[in-house]
Amino acid sequence: MKKHQTIFICFTVIAFLFGCQSQNSKEAGNKNESEITVVASFLPMYEFTKQVAGDRANVQLMVSEGQDTHHYEPSAQDVAAVSQADVFVYSSEEMEYWVKSLLNTVENNNLVIARAADGLDESNHENVHDEHDSTGTEQVKINGVADHYHTGDEIQLSAELIGNADYDHWHWYQQLDESEEWEAISEQSTKKLTMVAPDKSLNIRAIIYDDNHNKYAESEPVEINIDNHDNQVDTEHNHSKKEAEINIKGLADHYHTGDVVTLEAVPTDSFNHNHWHWMMREDANQEWKAVPKQVTDHFEYKTTGKSFELKAVLYDDKHHIQAESNPVSVLIDDHEEQDPHIWLDPVLAQNQIKAIRDALIEADPGGEEIYEKNAESFMNELKDLDEEYQTTLKDAKNRVFVVQHQAFGHLAKRYNLEQIAIGGLSTEVEPSPSRIAEIGHLVEENNVPVIYYQQGASSSIAQTVASETGTDTAVLYDLEVLSEELLENDLGYIEAMRHNLKALQLSVH
Repeated sequence: MKKHQTIFICFTVIAFLFGCQSQNSKEAGNKNESEITVVASFLPMYEFTKQVAGDRANVQLMVSEGQDTHHYEPSAQDVAAVSQADVFVYSSEEMEYWVKSLLNTVENNNLVIARAADGLDESNHENVHDEHDSTGTEQVKINGVADHYHTGDEIQLSAELIGNADYDHWHWYQQLDESEEWEAISEQSTKKLTMVAPDKSLNIRAIIYDDNHNKYAESEPVEINIDNHDNQVDTEHNHSKKEAEINIKGLADHYHTGDVVTLEAVPTDSFNHNHWHWMMREDANQEWKAVPKQVTDHFEYKTTGKSFELKAVLYDDKHHIQAESNPVSVLIDDHEEQDPHIWLDPVLAQNQIKAIRDALIEADPGGEEIYEKNAESFMNELKDLDEEYQTTLKDAKNRVFVVQHQAFGHLAKRYNLEQIAIGGLSTEVEPSPSRIAEIGHLVEENNVPVIYYQQGASSSIAQTVASETGTDTAVLYDLEVLSEELLENDLGYIEAMRHNLKALQLSVH
Protein backbone atom coordinates (compact mmCIF):
# COMPACT_ATOMS: atom_id res chain seq x y z
CA MET A 1 0.00 0.00 0.00
CA LYS A 2 2.85 2.33 0.85
CA LYS A 3 4.42 1.71 -2.56
CA HIS A 4 1.21 2.69 -4.37
CA GLN A 5 0.87 5.75 -2.19
CA THR A 6 4.47 6.74 -2.97
CA ILE A 7 3.93 6.37 -6.72
CA PHE A 8 0.72 8.39 -6.52
CA ILE A 9 2.43 11.16 -4.57
CA CYS A 10 5.35 11.17 -7.02
CA PHE A 11 3.01 11.40 -9.96
CA THR A 12 1.19 14.28 -8.34
CA VAL A 13 4.46 16.12 -7.72
CA ILE A 14 5.67 15.54 -11.29
CA ALA A 15 2.35 16.67 -12.66
CA PHE A 16 2.83 19.89 -10.75
CA LEU A 17 6.47 20.29 -11.78
CA PHE A 18 5.64 19.61 -15.41
CA GLY A 19 3.16 22.41 -15.14
CA CYS A 20 -0.30 20.90 -15.15
CA GLN A 21 -3.14 23.34 -15.42
CA SER A 22 -3.35 25.82 -12.59
CA GLN A 23 -6.42 25.54 -10.43
CA ASN A 24 -6.48 29.25 -9.79
CA SER A 25 -9.14 29.78 -12.44
CA LYS A 26 -10.66 32.70 -10.58
CA GLU A 27 -7.71 34.99 -11.22
CA ALA A 28 -7.96 38.17 -13.24
CA GLY A 29 -10.16 37.96 -16.32
CA ASN A 30 -7.46 39.13 -18.71
CA LYS A 31 -5.37 36.05 -17.98
CA ASN A 32 -8.29 33.68 -18.53
CA GLU A 33 -9.15 35.34 -21.82
CA SER A 34 -5.62 34.93 -23.12
CA GLU A 35 -5.16 31.31 -22.00
CA ILE A 36 -5.10 28.72 -24.80
CA THR A 37 -5.34 24.93 -24.65
CA VAL A 38 -2.55 22.79 -26.04
CA VAL A 39 -2.41 18.98 -26.40
CA ALA A 40 1.11 17.51 -26.64
CA SER A 41 1.64 13.97 -27.92
CA PHE A 42 4.23 12.44 -25.57
CA LEU A 43 6.63 13.36 -22.77
CA PRO A 44 9.39 15.43 -24.49
CA MET A 45 6.85 17.38 -26.55
CA TYR A 46 4.84 18.00 -23.38
CA GLU A 47 7.77 19.32 -21.38
CA PHE A 48 9.13 21.40 -24.26
CA THR A 49 5.70 22.96 -24.71
CA LYS A 50 5.34 23.65 -20.98
CA GLN A 51 8.73 25.37 -20.93
CA VAL A 52 7.69 27.68 -23.78
CA ALA A 53 4.09 28.25 -22.68
CA GLY A 54 4.72 28.79 -18.99
CA ASP A 55 1.46 29.86 -17.30
CA ARG A 56 0.08 31.32 -20.50
CA ALA A 57 -1.47 28.04 -21.74
CA ASN A 58 -3.15 24.93 -20.42
CA VAL A 59 -0.95 22.08 -21.71
CA GLN A 60 -2.24 18.50 -21.64
CA LEU A 61 -0.23 15.29 -22.11
CA MET A 62 -1.79 12.69 -24.41
CA VAL A 63 0.43 9.58 -23.98
CA SER A 64 0.54 9.41 -20.21
CA GLU A 65 2.19 7.26 -17.55
CA GLY A 66 3.40 3.84 -18.64
CA GLN A 67 2.02 4.04 -22.20
CA ASP A 68 4.21 3.27 -25.18
CA THR A 69 4.28 6.02 -27.80
CA HIS A 70 4.69 3.66 -30.77
CA HIS A 71 1.88 1.31 -29.71
CA TYR A 72 -0.46 4.08 -28.60
CA GLU A 73 -3.96 4.22 -30.05
CA PRO A 74 -5.78 7.54 -29.55
CA SER A 75 -9.10 7.17 -27.74
CA ALA A 76 -12.37 8.95 -28.38
CA GLN A 77 -11.45 11.22 -25.46
CA ASP A 78 -8.17 12.10 -27.20
CA VAL A 79 -10.00 12.99 -30.39
CA ALA A 80 -12.40 15.16 -28.39
CA ALA A 81 -9.54 16.87 -26.54
CA VAL A 82 -7.69 17.75 -29.75
CA SER A 83 -10.94 18.88 -31.38
CA GLN A 84 -11.38 21.39 -28.55
CA ALA A 85 -7.72 22.48 -28.39
CA ASP A 86 -6.06 25.50 -29.93
CA VAL A 87 -2.73 23.77 -30.64
CA PHE A 88 -1.60 20.17 -31.12
CA VAL A 89 2.13 19.43 -30.71
CA TYR A 90 3.88 16.27 -31.90
CA SER A 91 7.36 15.33 -33.05
CA SER A 92 7.05 13.39 -36.32
CA GLU A 93 5.12 10.61 -38.02
CA GLU A 94 8.20 8.40 -37.73
CA MET A 95 7.76 8.57 -33.95
CA GLU A 96 4.00 8.94 -33.48
CA TYR A 97 2.76 6.56 -36.20
CA TRP A 98 -0.86 7.26 -35.32
CA VAL A 99 -0.93 11.04 -35.67
CA LYS A 100 -2.11 11.12 -39.28
CA SER A 101 -5.16 9.03 -38.45
CA LEU A 102 -5.86 11.14 -35.37
CA LEU A 103 -5.78 14.45 -37.20
CA ASN A 104 -7.90 13.15 -40.07
CA THR A 105 -10.55 12.34 -37.44
CA VAL A 106 -10.35 15.63 -35.54
CA GLU A 107 -12.99 18.24 -36.34
CA ASN A 108 -11.25 21.54 -35.71
CA ASN A 109 -10.57 23.81 -38.68
CA ASN A 110 -8.82 26.37 -36.45
CA LEU A 111 -6.37 23.91 -34.90
CA VAL A 112 -2.74 25.01 -35.12
CA ILE A 113 -0.51 21.97 -35.65
CA ALA A 114 3.10 22.03 -34.48
CA ARG A 115 5.18 19.26 -36.07
CA ALA A 116 8.28 19.84 -33.95
CA ALA A 117 10.54 17.96 -36.36
CA ASP A 118 9.85 20.72 -38.88
CA GLY A 119 12.14 22.91 -36.84
CA LEU A 120 15.04 20.92 -38.30
CA ASP A 121 14.14 21.69 -41.89
CA GLU A 122 11.32 24.08 -42.64
CA SER A 123 11.36 23.05 -46.30
CA ASN A 124 10.02 19.64 -45.34
CA HIS A 125 6.91 21.09 -43.70
CA GLU A 126 3.63 19.72 -44.98
CA ASN A 127 0.21 20.11 -43.45
CA VAL A 128 -0.89 16.70 -42.23
CA HIS A 129 -4.47 17.47 -43.24
CA ASP A 130 -3.55 17.86 -46.91
CA GLU A 131 -4.13 14.90 -49.18
CA HIS A 132 -1.26 13.79 -51.39
CA ASP A 133 -1.52 15.14 -54.92
CA SER A 134 -1.30 11.84 -56.78
CA THR A 135 -1.82 11.39 -60.51
CA GLY A 136 -5.27 9.92 -60.02
CA THR A 137 -4.26 6.53 -61.44
CA GLU A 138 -3.11 5.11 -58.12
CA GLN A 139 -5.57 3.02 -56.18
CA VAL A 140 -5.54 0.32 -53.56
CA LYS A 141 -7.25 -3.03 -54.03
CA ILE A 142 -7.94 -5.49 -51.19
CA ASN A 143 -7.61 -9.17 -52.08
CA GLY A 144 -8.60 -12.33 -50.24
CA VAL A 145 -12.02 -11.42 -48.80
CA ALA A 146 -14.09 -14.58 -48.23
CA ASP A 147 -17.84 -14.85 -48.67
CA HIS A 148 -18.22 -15.07 -44.89
CA TYR A 149 -16.30 -15.92 -41.74
CA HIS A 150 -17.08 -17.58 -38.43
CA THR A 151 -16.10 -16.04 -35.11
CA GLY A 152 -12.56 -17.23 -34.36
CA ASP A 153 -11.56 -17.74 -38.00
CA GLU A 154 -8.28 -16.24 -39.18
CA ILE A 155 -8.92 -13.37 -41.61
CA GLN A 156 -6.10 -13.02 -44.14
CA LEU A 157 -6.17 -10.09 -46.56
CA SER A 158 -3.60 -8.38 -48.75
CA ALA A 159 -3.50 -4.86 -50.14
CA GLU A 160 -2.30 -4.15 -53.67
CA LEU A 161 -1.23 -0.71 -54.89
CA ILE A 162 -2.11 -0.23 -58.54
CA GLY A 163 0.18 2.45 -59.93
CA ASN A 164 3.83 3.33 -60.40
CA ALA A 165 4.70 4.44 -56.85
CA ASP A 166 7.24 2.49 -54.80
CA TYR A 167 5.85 3.03 -51.31
CA ASP A 168 5.42 0.29 -48.73
CA HIS A 169 4.07 2.03 -45.61
CA TRP A 170 0.64 0.55 -44.90
CA HIS A 171 -2.00 0.91 -42.22
CA TRP A 172 -5.27 -0.98 -41.86
CA TYR A 173 -8.44 0.46 -40.36
CA GLN A 174 -11.68 -1.05 -39.12
CA GLN A 175 -15.18 0.31 -38.68
CA LEU A 176 -17.28 -1.79 -36.33
CA ASP A 177 -20.45 0.11 -37.17
CA GLU A 178 -21.26 2.64 -39.90
CA SER A 179 -22.16 5.19 -37.23
CA GLU A 180 -18.68 4.90 -35.67
CA GLU A 181 -15.34 6.37 -36.66
CA TRP A 182 -12.63 4.37 -38.42
CA GLU A 183 -10.02 2.99 -36.00
CA ALA A 184 -6.48 1.85 -36.73
CA ILE A 185 -5.91 -1.89 -36.33
CA SER A 186 -2.88 -2.31 -34.09
CA GLU A 187 0.26 -4.12 -35.24
CA GLN A 188 -0.87 -4.19 -38.88
CA SER A 189 1.57 -2.02 -40.84
CA THR A 190 2.42 -4.11 -43.90
CA LYS A 191 0.47 -4.87 -47.07
CA LYS A 192 -0.95 -7.99 -45.44
CA LEU A 193 -3.55 -8.15 -42.69
CA THR A 194 -4.06 -11.08 -40.34
CA MET A 195 -6.63 -10.93 -37.58
CA VAL A 196 -9.08 -13.17 -35.74
CA ALA A 197 -12.69 -12.81 -36.86
CA PRO A 198 -14.76 -11.02 -34.16
CA ASP A 199 -18.34 -11.65 -33.08
CA LYS A 200 -19.92 -9.15 -35.48
CA SER A 201 -19.48 -8.05 -39.07
CA LEU A 202 -17.28 -5.02 -39.75
CA ASN A 203 -15.76 -2.92 -42.53
CA ILE A 204 -12.04 -2.81 -43.31
CA ARG A 205 -9.93 -0.57 -45.53
CA ALA A 206 -6.22 -0.21 -46.29
CA ILE A 207 -4.27 3.05 -46.67
CA ILE A 208 -0.76 3.47 -48.07
CA TYR A 209 1.40 6.44 -47.06
CA ASP A 210 4.34 8.10 -48.79
CA ASP A 211 7.80 8.54 -47.27
CA ASN A 212 6.63 11.61 -45.33
CA HIS A 213 3.67 9.66 -43.96
CA ASN A 214 1.18 11.61 -46.03
CA LYS A 215 -1.77 9.58 -47.29
CA TYR A 216 -1.01 8.45 -50.86
CA ALA A 217 -3.93 6.17 -51.72
CA GLU A 218 -6.61 4.15 -49.99
CA SER A 219 -8.94 1.29 -50.76
CA GLU A 220 -12.69 1.25 -50.84
CA PRO A 221 -14.11 -0.28 -47.64
CA VAL A 222 -14.71 -4.04 -47.81
CA GLU A 223 -17.20 -5.87 -45.62
CA ILE A 224 -16.10 -8.74 -43.41
CA ASN A 225 -19.28 -10.76 -43.06
CA ILE A 226 -19.47 -12.75 -39.81
CA ASP A 227 -22.04 -15.56 -40.13
CA ASN A 228 -22.08 -18.06 -37.28
CA HIS A 229 -25.16 -19.87 -38.62
CA ASP A 230 -27.40 -18.96 -35.69
CA ASN A 231 -24.43 -19.21 -33.29
CA GLN A 232 -23.83 -22.86 -34.14
CA VAL A 233 -20.18 -22.36 -34.95
CA ASP A 234 -18.70 -25.31 -36.80
CA THR A 235 -16.02 -26.99 -34.67
CA GLU A 236 -13.71 -27.25 -37.66
CA HIS A 237 -13.62 -23.45 -37.96
CA ASN A 238 -13.59 -22.53 -34.28
CA HIS A 239 -9.87 -22.15 -33.60
CA SER A 240 -10.16 -19.45 -30.96
CA LYS A 241 -9.67 -21.79 -28.01
CA LYS A 242 -6.67 -23.52 -29.54
CA GLU A 243 -5.01 -20.26 -30.50
CA ALA A 244 -5.67 -18.72 -27.10
CA GLU A 245 -3.73 -21.51 -25.35
CA ILE A 246 -0.30 -20.04 -26.22
CA ASN A 247 0.90 -16.47 -25.73
CA ILE A 248 4.03 -15.02 -27.33
CA LYS A 249 6.17 -12.94 -24.98
CA GLY A 250 8.89 -10.41 -25.75
CA LEU A 251 7.63 -8.87 -29.03
CA ALA A 252 8.92 -5.35 -29.67
CA ASP A 253 6.95 -2.69 -31.54
CA HIS A 254 9.53 -2.88 -34.37
CA TYR A 255 13.00 -4.17 -35.22
CA HIS A 256 15.84 -3.08 -37.46
CA THR A 257 17.59 -5.10 -40.15
CA GLY A 258 20.15 -7.32 -38.46
CA ASP A 259 18.41 -7.37 -35.07
CA VAL A 260 17.93 -10.71 -33.37
CA VAL A 261 14.26 -11.26 -32.54
CA THR A 262 14.04 -13.06 -29.19
CA LEU A 263 10.62 -14.42 -28.22
CA GLU A 264 9.12 -17.04 -25.92
CA ALA A 265 5.99 -19.18 -26.33
CA VAL A 266 4.10 -19.42 -23.05
CA PRO A 267 1.24 -21.95 -22.83
CA THR A 268 -1.71 -20.84 -20.74
CA ASP A 269 -2.56 -24.49 -19.94
CA SER A 270 -0.47 -27.52 -18.96
CA PHE A 271 0.67 -29.80 -21.76
CA ASN A 272 2.60 -33.06 -21.59
CA HIS A 273 4.47 -32.33 -24.81
CA ASN A 274 7.45 -30.15 -25.68
CA HIS A 275 7.65 -30.52 -29.45
CA TRP A 276 7.70 -26.99 -30.84
CA HIS A 277 7.82 -25.42 -34.26
CA TRP A 278 7.82 -21.74 -35.15
CA MET A 279 5.98 -21.00 -38.38
CA MET A 280 6.74 -17.98 -40.59
CA ARG A 281 5.34 -16.32 -43.68
CA GLU A 282 6.11 -12.98 -45.33
CA ASP A 283 2.83 -12.58 -47.19
CA ALA A 284 -0.77 -13.54 -46.54
CA ASN A 285 -0.78 -15.39 -49.85
CA GLN A 286 2.10 -17.62 -48.75
CA GLU A 287 1.87 -20.90 -46.88
CA TRP A 288 3.18 -21.13 -43.35
CA LYS A 289 6.68 -22.66 -43.25
CA ALA A 290 8.64 -23.94 -40.29
CA VAL A 291 11.67 -21.83 -39.36
CA PRO A 292 14.78 -24.07 -39.41
CA LYS A 293 16.45 -24.88 -36.07
CA GLN A 294 13.65 -23.30 -34.03
CA VAL A 295 12.28 -26.32 -32.14
CA THR A 296 11.95 -25.10 -28.54
CA ASP A 297 9.63 -22.66 -26.81
CA HIS A 298 12.26 -19.96 -27.41
CA PHE A 299 12.66 -18.24 -30.77
CA GLU A 300 15.82 -16.43 -31.88
CA TYR A 301 16.09 -15.18 -35.44
CA LYS A 302 18.29 -12.58 -37.12
CA THR A 303 16.20 -10.31 -39.32
CA THR A 304 16.98 -9.91 -43.03
CA GLY A 305 15.19 -6.63 -43.74
CA LYS A 306 11.69 -7.95 -44.45
CA SER A 307 8.72 -7.92 -42.09
CA PHE A 308 7.02 -11.24 -41.46
CA GLU A 309 4.34 -13.03 -39.49
CA LEU A 310 5.09 -15.65 -36.90
CA LYS A 311 3.23 -18.17 -34.79
CA ALA A 312 4.25 -20.88 -32.33
CA VAL A 313 2.82 -24.40 -32.68
CA LEU A 314 3.00 -27.19 -30.11
CA TYR A 315 2.82 -30.81 -31.35
CA ASP A 316 2.43 -34.16 -29.65
CA ASP A 317 4.74 -37.15 -30.23
CA LYS A 318 2.79 -38.11 -33.37
CA HIS A 319 3.16 -34.56 -34.73
CA HIS A 320 -0.48 -33.69 -34.17
CA ILE A 321 -1.12 -30.05 -33.27
CA GLN A 322 -1.93 -29.62 -29.59
CA ALA A 323 -2.06 -25.82 -29.49
CA GLU A 324 -0.93 -22.77 -31.42
CA SER A 325 -0.62 -19.06 -30.83
CA ASN A 326 -2.29 -16.24 -32.64
CA PRO A 327 -0.02 -14.90 -35.41
CA VAL A 328 2.10 -11.90 -34.46
CA SER A 329 3.63 -9.36 -36.83
CA VAL A 330 7.39 -8.85 -36.67
CA LEU A 331 7.77 -5.39 -38.18
CA ILE A 332 11.11 -4.38 -39.67
CA ASP A 333 11.37 -0.59 -39.74
CA ASP A 334 14.76 0.95 -40.42
CA HIS A 335 13.18 4.43 -40.44
CA GLU A 336 14.69 4.79 -43.92
CA GLU A 337 17.75 6.09 -42.10
CA GLN A 338 15.60 8.69 -40.34
CA ASP A 339 16.15 8.35 -36.60
CA PRO A 340 13.01 9.81 -34.96
CA HIS A 341 14.66 10.35 -31.54
CA ILE A 342 15.46 13.98 -32.29
CA TRP A 343 14.88 15.26 -28.76
CA LEU A 344 17.87 13.29 -27.39
CA ASP A 345 20.22 15.74 -29.12
CA PRO A 346 20.23 19.02 -27.11
CA VAL A 347 21.02 21.02 -30.27
CA LEU A 348 18.22 19.50 -32.38
CA ALA A 349 15.92 19.93 -29.37
CA GLN A 350 16.46 23.68 -29.63
CA ASN A 351 15.06 23.59 -33.17
CA GLN A 352 12.02 21.74 -31.89
CA ILE A 353 11.54 24.45 -29.28
CA LYS A 354 11.49 27.06 -32.05
CA ALA A 355 8.79 25.17 -33.97
CA ILE A 356 6.66 24.93 -30.82
CA ARG A 357 7.20 28.61 -30.03
CA ASP A 358 6.06 29.66 -33.50
CA ALA A 359 2.90 27.54 -33.26
CA LEU A 360 1.96 29.05 -29.89
CA ILE A 361 2.46 32.56 -31.26
CA GLU A 362 0.28 31.73 -34.26
CA ALA A 363 -2.51 30.55 -31.97
CA ASP A 364 -2.06 33.33 -29.42
CA PRO A 365 -0.38 36.43 -30.92
CA GLY A 366 -1.00 38.34 -27.70
CA GLY A 367 1.40 36.04 -25.88
CA GLU A 368 4.27 36.46 -28.34
CA GLU A 369 6.53 38.28 -25.89
CA ILE A 370 6.02 35.62 -23.23
CA TYR A 371 6.61 32.74 -25.64
CA GLU A 372 9.73 34.36 -27.09
CA LYS A 373 11.16 34.99 -23.63
CA ASN A 374 10.40 31.49 -22.31
CA ALA A 375 11.75 29.80 -25.44
CA GLU A 376 14.99 31.79 -25.26
CA SER A 377 15.38 30.91 -21.58
CA PHE A 378 14.92 27.19 -22.16
CA MET A 379 17.14 27.16 -25.24
CA ASN A 380 19.87 28.71 -23.09
CA GLU A 381 19.48 25.75 -20.72
CA LEU A 382 19.79 23.41 -23.69
CA LYS A 383 22.91 25.25 -24.84
CA ASP A 384 24.40 24.81 -21.37
CA LEU A 385 23.49 21.11 -21.52
CA ASP A 386 25.17 20.80 -24.92
CA GLU A 387 28.28 22.49 -23.52
CA GLU A 388 28.33 20.00 -20.62
CA TYR A 389 28.23 17.09 -23.08
CA GLN A 390 30.90 18.67 -25.31
CA THR A 391 33.25 19.39 -22.41
CA THR A 392 32.78 16.02 -20.72
CA LEU A 393 33.13 13.84 -23.81
CA LYS A 394 35.61 15.72 -26.03
CA ASP A 395 38.79 13.98 -24.73
CA ALA A 396 37.36 10.48 -24.35
CA LYS A 397 39.55 7.72 -25.82
CA ASN A 398 36.89 4.98 -25.80
CA ARG A 399 33.91 6.41 -27.68
CA VAL A 400 31.77 3.24 -28.06
CA PHE A 401 28.66 2.46 -26.03
CA VAL A 402 26.28 -0.51 -26.27
CA VAL A 403 22.50 -0.15 -25.93
CA GLN A 404 19.53 -2.46 -26.03
CA HIS A 405 17.37 -0.04 -28.05
CA GLN A 406 18.76 1.89 -31.01
CA ALA A 407 17.54 5.30 -29.88
CA PHE A 408 20.68 7.38 -29.39
CA GLY A 409 21.90 7.87 -32.95
CA HIS A 410 21.47 11.66 -33.00
CA LEU A 411 23.20 12.01 -29.64
CA ALA A 412 26.08 9.77 -30.76
CA LYS A 413 26.54 11.73 -33.99
CA ARG A 414 26.48 15.06 -32.17
CA TYR A 415 29.30 14.10 -29.79
CA ASN A 416 31.33 11.85 -32.11
CA LEU A 417 30.38 8.62 -30.33
CA GLU A 418 29.57 5.18 -31.73
CA GLN A 419 26.32 3.51 -30.71
CA ILE A 420 26.13 -0.29 -30.96
CA ALA A 421 22.68 -1.80 -30.50
CA ILE A 422 22.05 -5.35 -29.31
CA GLY A 423 18.91 -5.31 -31.39
CA GLY A 424 16.01 -7.51 -30.42
CA LEU A 425 17.26 -8.28 -26.92
CA SER A 426 14.17 -8.35 -24.74
CA THR A 427 14.18 -7.86 -20.99
CA GLU A 428 11.15 -10.19 -20.89
CA VAL A 429 12.76 -13.26 -22.44
CA GLU A 430 15.82 -15.19 -21.24
CA PRO A 431 18.35 -15.20 -24.10
CA SER A 432 19.81 -18.54 -25.17
CA PRO A 433 23.41 -19.53 -24.38
CA SER A 434 24.31 -18.96 -28.04
CA ARG A 435 22.81 -15.45 -27.92
CA ILE A 436 24.69 -14.64 -24.72
CA ALA A 437 27.88 -15.95 -26.37
CA GLU A 438 27.24 -13.65 -29.34
CA ILE A 439 26.80 -10.67 -27.03
CA GLY A 440 29.88 -11.74 -25.12
CA HIS A 441 31.91 -11.68 -28.34
CA LEU A 442 30.65 -8.16 -29.08
CA VAL A 443 31.55 -7.07 -25.54
CA GLU A 444 35.05 -8.52 -25.85
CA GLU A 445 35.64 -7.14 -29.35
CA ASN A 446 34.69 -3.60 -28.30
CA ASN A 447 35.98 -3.74 -24.73
CA VAL A 448 32.50 -2.89 -23.45
CA PRO A 449 32.15 -2.40 -19.67
CA VAL A 450 28.42 -1.55 -19.59
CA ILE A 451 25.23 -2.53 -21.44
CA TYR A 452 22.56 0.16 -21.29
CA TYR A 453 18.86 -0.49 -20.84
CA GLN A 454 16.07 2.02 -21.26
CA GLN A 455 13.62 3.36 -18.67
CA GLY A 456 15.40 1.70 -15.76
CA ALA A 457 14.44 -1.78 -16.99
CA SER A 458 17.42 -3.44 -15.31
CA SER A 459 15.56 -6.72 -14.88
CA SER A 460 16.87 -10.07 -13.73
CA ILE A 461 17.46 -10.95 -17.39
CA ALA A 462 19.58 -7.84 -17.85
CA GLN A 463 21.56 -8.93 -14.83
CA THR A 464 21.92 -12.41 -16.32
CA VAL A 465 23.38 -10.98 -19.51
CA ALA A 466 25.70 -8.74 -17.50
CA SER A 467 26.86 -11.65 -15.34
CA GLU A 468 27.48 -13.97 -18.28
CA THR A 469 29.34 -11.35 -20.32
CA GLY A 470 31.30 -9.76 -17.49
CA THR A 471 29.65 -6.35 -17.85
CA ASP A 472 27.54 -4.04 -15.73
CA THR A 473 24.13 -2.60 -16.59
CA ALA A 474 23.07 1.03 -16.47
CA VAL A 475 20.08 3.13 -17.47
CA LEU A 476 19.87 5.52 -20.41
CA TYR A 477 16.58 7.39 -20.62
CA ASP A 478 15.12 7.69 -24.11
CA LEU A 479 12.12 9.59 -22.65
CA GLU A 480 9.64 7.80 -24.91
CA VAL A 481 7.56 6.74 -21.90
CA LEU A 482 6.55 8.59 -18.75
CA SER A 483 7.92 5.75 -16.67
CA GLU A 484 7.73 4.94 -12.99
CA GLU A 485 11.50 5.54 -12.80
CA LEU A 486 11.16 9.10 -14.07
CA LEU A 487 8.40 9.76 -11.58
CA GLU A 488 10.15 8.22 -8.60
CA ASN A 489 13.44 10.01 -9.34
CA ASP A 490 11.77 13.35 -10.11
CA LEU A 491 13.46 13.63 -13.51
CA GLY A 492 12.45 16.20 -16.09
CA TYR A 493 14.16 16.51 -19.48
CA ILE A 494 17.27 18.37 -18.31
CA GLU A 495 17.74 16.12 -15.28
CA ALA A 496 17.25 12.93 -17.33
CA MET A 497 19.76 14.10 -19.94
CA ARG A 498 22.31 14.90 -17.23
CA HIS A 499 21.74 11.41 -15.84
CA ASN A 500 22.44 10.04 -19.33
CA LEU A 501 25.69 12.00 -19.53
CA LYS A 502 26.85 10.62 -16.21
CA ALA A 503 25.86 7.09 -17.21
CA LEU A 504 27.67 7.36 -20.56
CA GLN A 505 30.90 8.09 -18.76
CA LEU A 506 30.91 4.49 -17.55
CA SER A 507 31.65 3.49 -21.17
CA VAL A 508 32.89 6.65 -22.82
CA HIS A 509 36.03 7.76 -21.00
